Amino acid sequence: MFMGSLDSLPLLRKGRSRTINWENRTGEKGKGGMAASDLGPSRKGSPCIPCLEPGETVTLAEMDGPGVIQHIWITVTDRTSDRNRYILRDLVLRMYWDGEETPSVESPLGDFFCCGFGVSYPVNSLPIAVNPTRGFNSYFSMPFGKKAKITIENQCDEAVNAFFYQVDYCLLDELPAETGYFHAVWRRQRLTEKAKDYVILDGVKGRGQYVGTYMALTTLERYWYGEGEVKFYIDGDEEYPTICGTGTEDYFGGAWSFATQENGRTVENTFCTPFLGYPYYSHHDTFLHNDYHNDDQMPQRSFYRWHIQDPVIFEEDLKVTVQQIGVYHGGLFERQDDVATVAYWYQTEPHQPFGELMERKERWPR
Repeated sequence: MFMGSLDSLPLLRKGRSRTINWENRTGEKGKGGMAASDLGPSRKGSPCIPCLEPGETVTLAEMDGPGVIQHIWITVTDRTSDRNRYILRDLVLRMYWDGEETPSVESPLGDFFCCGFGVSYPVNSLPIAVNPTRGFNSYFSMPFGKKAKITIENQCDEAVNAFFYQVDYCLLDELPAETGYFHAVWRRQRLTEKAKDYVILDGVKGRGQYVGTYMALTTLERYWYGEGEVKFYIDGDEEYPTICGTGTEDYFGGAWSFATQENGRTVENTFCTPFLGYPYYSHHDTFLHNDYHNDDQMPQRSFYRWHIQDPVIFEEDLKVTVQQIGVYHGGLFERQDDVATVAYWYQTEPHQPFGELMERKERWPR
């Protein structure tokens, strides 16, 4: 029912394909593209939300199930003004399944699509793709039994104009008995505590499987930052986890500091692959005008890791953490950095509430 490989394409599926966008807000059959423009009836009359007012929450899509969301596409400007320039962290994406009051997905828009720091950049992976310019795509399957609801909240202090989106989904007769529901949550610690692991995910109760991590890291200390091990505490683990990796760069699929030697200098290499990547590195203030880049910004790096071939399965509960450990010529040392993450997983409902989202200006990058 959730087939998605090339081998399965010849197998004819049962279901009813639908799309919701601003022009056909209910996904109703035979009702797409009806709005009129200056070109006449049914000629691109309402392709986007004209304006998101400050503090406004708009329902992007709401549909009755059973069904599965197959693809989400969104684009929006990356800034409104210099005074309010971190729009991709000011817009909050939420998703609700089966009438629950608390969201199963809550994240700043950019971070959900692996674009932290309030900027966008290309991401070329299997479930998440970001294409020029700010073309945000998700291919995570998002099933729902009774109802699905997706909202966007504008927490900017000024209006956001021209918000485009499309939600492609399929209505079904029923969901398989073993179906889990998609979840994602954003967290940030502006200054991690020395010798205390950063928590990517905690408080998960129920049965499920962990399927991905996005990290937006701002390094606040010198030297190599990536010796911290990612840990999975599964089904009652307390002091020690069942799964513990070998280092941050190893977890995200790189090795040896992502580095090569070029003209006597050590250079980190960004990369994108279907399951893991390091798509972004910057130590310049990309918002400055006149092509002038200020080089006093602390380095920013983005990483993703999808557990598609190797989901981390849990029956009762799950906690995910990462150490903040670096290394220099004197050996390993405990670090303090600025870390933000999105955790992605499937689980049975109901889920534990996430807690209050960090205040808007505290979400802005340094």
